[in-house]
Amino acid sequence: MDLKRALKKLKKDVWAIASTTFILVICLTAIFAYYLSPDKTQFANQMHLSIHSQPPGFSCKFLIIPVTDFADKKSFFLGDINTTEEIPIKELLWKNNGIAYKRYGNATDYFEEKDFSQFPEGTNRKDIEVNYIKEKCFILGTDNYGRDLLSRMIVGTRISISIGFVAVIISLLIGVSLGSLAGFHGGWIDNLIMWLINVMWSIPTLLMVIAITLALGRGFWQVFIAVGLTMWVEVARLVRGLVKSTKEELFVKAGITLGFSKARLLINHILPLLFAPLIVISTANFASAILIESGLSFLGIGAQPPIPSWGSMVKDHFRYLLIGKPYLAILPGLAIMSLVLAFMMLGNSLRDALDVRH
Repeated sequence: MDLKRALKKLKKDVWAIASTTFILVICLTAIFAYYLSPDKTQFANQMHLSIHSQPPGFSCKFLIIPVTDFADKKSFFLGDINTTEEIPIKELLWKNNGIAYKRYGNATDYFEEKDFSQFPEGTNRKDIEVNYIKEKCFILGTDNYGRDLLSRMIVGTRISISIGFVAVIISLLIGVSLGSLAGFHGGWIDNLIMWLINVMWSIPTLLMVIAITLALGRGFWQVFIAVGLTMWVEVARLVRGLVKSTKEELFVKAGITLGFSKARLLINHILPLLFAPLIVISTANFASAILIESGLSFLGIGAQPPIPSWGSMVKDHFRYLLIGKPYLAILPGLAIMSLVLAFMMLGNSLRDALDVRH
C-alpha cells in the first residue's frame, strides 16, 4: 500500500477534506467543551425553569446570589461545581439595605428582597452591579428546563465522539483477534468462530445492544461496552476472509518453509496488510456507533440525565415539533446527521484512495 499515493488522492478529494475538517472541529470541541460552553457548570446543567423554551437569541438579566462560603470548584475538563444561585430577573429596585427584584415569568409577578448581608462582607451597590448582576444571551435559546441549548450541544459532542472511539476500539480488538484466528488456522477453530459470527449476525443489532445494556445496567460506560460488543462481527468476517486469502501467498509459504512461527507470520506479515480495509470499516463503524447511541438515548437507556446527549435532547423535545418550537429537536438531530454523514463520506473517500486498482 502506497501511503503517499493515497494521501495525494485524499488531498484532491474535496469531500474528504471537508469531512476530515468537520470531524477534527467536533473532536476539538469535545476536548475544549467547557472552555467553549457559555454554561461551564458540570454537564451544562444550570436550570432556570422560568425561562424555559426561549427562542434563539433570547437575553435576560441574572441576579447571582452566593449560597455557600466555599469557592467555586472549577475544572477545565469536567466542568465547574457552581456555588451560586442564578435568578433570572425582569425588574430590579434598589433599597437602603438591599435589593428588590421580580423574577422573570408571569407566575411570579411580585417583588422579592435580598439584603446586602447575603453577599460577601463589605459588598455595596456598585459591587453588586459589577459582579452580581449579569446579562446573559442564549444564542440557541433554552431547552425545556431552561438550560442553555448551545452549551448542552457543545458538551454533548463528548458522548458522540467517545462512543465512537470506544466502540471502534472494542470491535477491532475482538474482531481482529477472532477473525485472524479463524482465517489463519481454519479447521474446527474456523467453524466455531464462524458459528459464533453467524449467531451474532442473526440477532438485530439494536435488539442486542438493548439486551446487553439492560444486563449491564443503564449508564455511560455500559452503553459504550454494549455498542462495542455488537460491532465486532463485521470486522471479524472481513479479517477472516482477508487472512484466509493472504495466507496462500508465496511470501507466507516461504516464511513457513524458513521455520517462522505462525504467530510471527500472522502478526508481523499478514495483519499489517489489513491496515487499509480496517481503516475504512472503522469509519463506518464509528458512524454506526453514533447512530446506535443516539437511538438508545432516545429510548431512555443510553447516557442518563443530567449527562447531555444529542439523542436524549431529541427525545426531550420531539413534541415541540408540533407546538411551534421545532428547533429544539431539529438542532441536535442535525448535529447527529452531520457527524454521521462526515464519517460515511470520509470512509468512502478512504476506500477509493486506498484501493490499489484505481
